[in-house]
Amino acid sequence: MELKACDYPFFSDRMLACPLRGHWTSFRLVDEQGDGKPYGGLQYTVTDSVGQEYTGWLDDEGFAKVENHYRGPVALTMDKQYEGLEEPYERLIKREYYPLPITDLQHRAEQTRFFHADGFRREHNPAMKDAGSFIQVEVRDLVSQGAHLPPVVKRFYEPHNALLRAISEVSFGPEISFGVALLPNRLHVLEVRPMRALRPMLSTDDQFCALNLYQLALMATLSYTDFAQDPRETPRDNVRFPKAPSIGNLFGEALANYRENWQVDSQQRHRFFPLYEDVPYSKRLEILPFDPTLYEQNHPDKGKDQEHPANQHFFDDQEDGGDTQAFICHHDEVILISVRGTASLKDALRDVDALQVTFEEGVGRVHQGFYSAFQAMKAFVLRYLDKFHAGQKIIICGHSLGGAIALLLAEALRRRASVTYNILLYTYGAPRAGDSTFVEGAADLVHHRMVNRNDPVPGVPAPWMDANWKVWVPGFATTFLSGPYGLLLFGAGLMRLKGDPYHHHGQQQHFMLVRFNDDEWSSVLWDPDCESIENAACTAMLEKKTKSDMPARDGLLTQLVQYTDHMMLASYIPYAWSTLRRWQQTLETGSTVISEREYRVVDDAIQALDQRLTVYYRAVRYEELPRGLPANQEAAMRAMSREKSRLHTTRQRLEALRYRSLTEADVYGSAAQSPEFASGLERWAKHAENQSVFRMAMAPRQLDDGVMLASQRRYIE
Repeated sequence: MELKACDYPFFSDRMLACPLRGHWTSFRLVDEQGDGKPYGGLQYTVTDSVGQEYTGWLDDEGFAKVENHYRGPVALTMDKQYEGLEEPYERLIKREYYPLPITDLQHRAEQTRFFHADGFRREHNPAMKDAGSFIQVEVRDLVSQGAHLPPVVKRFYEPHNALLRAISEVSFGPEISFGVALLPNRLHVLEVRPMRALRPMLSTDDQFCALNLYQLALMATLSYTDFAQDPRETPRDNVRFPKAPSIGNLFGEALANYRENWQVDSQQRHRFFPLYEDVPYSKRLEILPFDPTLYEQNHPDKGKDQEHPANQHFFDDQEDGGDTQAFICHHDEVILISVRGTASLKDALRDVDALQVTFEEGVGRVHQGFYSAFQAMKAFVLRYLDKFHAGQKIIICGHSLGGAIALLLAEALRRRASVTYNILLYTYGAPRAGDSTFVEGAADLVHHRMVNRNDPVPGVPAPWMDANWKVWVPGFATTFLSGPYGLLLFGAGLMRLKGDPYHHHGQQQHFMLVRFNDDEWSSVLWDPDCESIENAACTAMLEKKTKSDMPARDGLLTQLVQYTDHMMLASYIPYAWSTLRRWQQTLETGSTVISEREYRVVDDAIQALDQRLTVYYRAVRYEELPRGLPANQEAAMRAMSREKSRLHTTRQRLEALRYRSLTEADVYGSAAQSPEFASGLERWAKHAENQSVFRMAMAPRQLDDGVMLASQRRYIE
């Protein structure tokens, strides 16, 4: 911006002119719609070239004028702290740990809205026509402390930062370290960027819903990424999160700046967008601020005790010899904890350490490997909750090993003395973690347990492996020697030679693929209450209705070639997405959860399975010797008899599914009551990937049905 001729002597590099009074500067704050009312009544401070301060209040239209100031540019600041009682601002300002310096300006900016639905800057504001100078500003431009505020977004009309530095250099007053420079004798219009953020939409209801199924599948997968803070350790002035996808980038930059991210893995190609809701910035999933001048615990002189976002939100015990990884963050309604699954040899060694140990935080005995991983992260989680839990719902999720750890963590938190937590747990492909005493003691813990098709991992540690271990060992040894370390998990139950059998906890939700022919299939989500289906022994038969004999239990080993069914990007996320779309369509059309065609196919397959179990049972009994069956075969026959009884229950559940319609709560839970629900759903539906209407809500095809190795975790369609 050019200066008037009369102002040049004041900035001469040879001498300073005598500053003269009699100049004026006017300004108006507006939102992206050009309206100044959102900022009416705010207090401002203007500092002129000699350090003279002028304090006043914007009028009802966001306008103010400072008259008779000294010659030259002035600096505008709006640093008055918010003193209202509105939640969550009061709590954030007054909290003991990391209190936030929220200003009146920030509070007002959080009540405004973006002009463009995607949050990008507007190029032409209607208020520009009255401006002698138009500037696009952010709240952080006008306040002294901005570590908790979002990074600056590219703008078309930049503030005069060089002019602000010039005022400080030639001013007779104190140095001006923040503010927006305004030129004298003209009207300035300052467009303030709204302070809105996106946050993943979640239901806080205990009832299972398709929304949480999909959203938490994405969050569980995100736990495999790095936190990606820069600098990673011992930051001095500030921190950034430039790498995407990463935990830090999603919550610390992308969503804070109203950007819809869809990647939860660096190798991901198919776009799976979370459902986001538009919220005031202070209600986002928070990444803590880093400001060594404001927070003593952030100072680099603290050394190993220095606190920064990475060591407050992200747990990784590699330096201590482990490899457990998890992240935690929160907003005013939810604390979200996500635990990573098996991703390394260290994880796999914990997976196979199936010796049962006492669950000190509750009752019963649990898997020693999973328990040691939980204990490694326990203190990290408790420290965070002690600082930031203020009655929010605690939602915990995890995949595979992460699901087992998440279960132990959730139960330990539920039983924590002197504090009551409201906990909701979703797990994906999780193995068994505790014995029957543990499971019975944790009966009040709300846990929705997802199992996908032929995923072998939920079948271990198997409750009956002590009877069949001689059959399993040779095949498992071959798998171990020739397969990747990730497959060690499948044999974890072989190591349990003492203690009560392991049992699953939680309400199961099973993805079952129903094939009609080579080109038509669908995904049905239900709880069959049938080990033959749940443990992946016979799901292939249900899909293809082959005429082969009933597979023996050791046949499960051959299904390891379908390890893609255990992976999040290849299977769990697509099936969760397809369930959400299917349930949305069911709700919209008033139809039932399962079609008549699907019902007939699955019911026929269950009857065929029952008949084969009967034939197999009779054949074994016919060949029984006078002394009876060996102990391991007798145990297998008892298990098979129990399974036939369960098949009857399974058919009853299928019949109920045949006539089940859905409510909005089934699909979206409590999220449907949010004032931002409709706009968030509309935003999600606009993405091309979410507009497809499938007759059976088929899941996306995979490029390959081949072997999935643990080291190929990033395999996608």
